[in-house]
Amino acid sequence: MSVATGERVLASAPLIGGEGVVAGTREALYVADRRLPWEQVEAASWDQDSSVLTVSEVGAGAVHRLAVDSPVRLLQLVRERVTASVVLQRAVPLPLGSARVVARRAGGGNRDVTWFVEYDALADPDDPAVVALVRAALASARDDLGDA
Repeated sequence: MSVATGERVLASAPLIGGEGVVAGTREALYVADRRLPWEQVEAASWDQDSSVLTVSEVGAGAVHRLAVDSPVRLLQLVRERVTASVVLQRAVPLPLGSARVVARRAGGGNRDVTWFVEYDALADPDDPAVVALVRAALASARDDLGDA
């Protein structure tokens, strides 16, 4: 596995039964032959009984399930880097359910903010009332960050 120029691996976990590793740098997580910038990683968990590392991408992104050996340091890095990428989170109460407006920033001195809206299972993102509430919450959050 090779990482992008200027990056260095801070933690990794070997894949079980095959060649390769899952690795993390200051800027990204390398999983399944993909480079995922930290602001694109929603969460990671490890099932000790099955030795499966599950990495989910933000929003409706992919979910990667990989058999790995002892990813303790890697999970610590994921937790730290994902948390560090969150600039703002704001709950949005909806007529049914709720949503969250989330602003995330890439590492490495990048000042660009990426915005996401996450809906719970009860929310209907196509409902015009929901669209209006989320649009207003997103505008307010962007204004609060000076990210017009």
